[in-house]
Amino acid sequence: MRRQTDASINPGNSGGALVNLRGELVGMNTAILAPSGGNVGIGFAIPTNMAMTIKDSLVKHGEVRRGLLGVTTQDLTPELMKAFNLSNKQGAAVSRIENNSPAEKAGLQPGDVIVAANGQAIKDSHDIRNIVGLLQVGDNVDIDYFRGNEKRTVTATISKPEQAQLIGDKLHPTLKGTVLKATQKDQIEGVVFSNIKANSYAARIGLQAGDVIVSANRYRVHNLDELKKAVNPSSPLLINIQRGDEGLFVVLQ
Repeated sequence: MRRQTDASINPGNSGGALVNLRGELVGMNTAILAPSGGNVGIGFAIPTNMAMTIKDSLVKHGEVRRGLLGVTTQDLTPELMKAFNLSNKQGAAVSRIENNSPAEKAGLQPGDVIVAANGQAIKDSHDIRNIVGLLQVGDNVDIDYFRGNEKRTVTATISKPEQAQLIGDKLHPTLKGTVLKATQKDQIEGVVFSNIKANSYAARIGLQAGDVIVSANRYRVHNLDELKKAVNPSSPLLINIQRGDEGLFVVLQ
């Protein structure tokens, strides 16, 4: 959740302070996009409030504990506004609700349009992600949203992301020696191989720990439940893997 800055950032400045003309800390420098390789380009920094939230979590828990609301949102477009019969032009449309998540427990549904969270206006999907990203497990978030033309308000309690995992051969015999977990990696939702034994069939055919399954038997999968539904243990398994910036299909049989 980095913010763009026009301040010059030299090599080695990452982690340094970004201050305004009054000497107030406004962010922590993280990177620069400079085609020439110098300090002329687009700089990026983590906002101070986010850096302080991370600091507090590290001091208190020894790790960063990010909370979960359990929604996937997208920006409103003129087409979506027309389809949802909306008059407001700002907000984040809920496209998916995770099972048993705080959002589901609060009653949110796909098609709802979030317009405010804890009193802060939501202009697009980035806003809701930024607000939730600053919350801790156990915090409440008041959400104002539209369902059709009816404005509603609910309160959700941020929870800890579930670390459910699945032993591979419980899913398919060719996955013996692997462990699978749901993940959201680089904005990609899927199921990641968190562990692959060196002598397993999966390792021999080239699968690696960190590979993310984004589809199985040509069905898009976002979590373990969807993966289970797409797999037939008695038939060959076709999976689409995301590995960094690359994608590949693998057949297990």
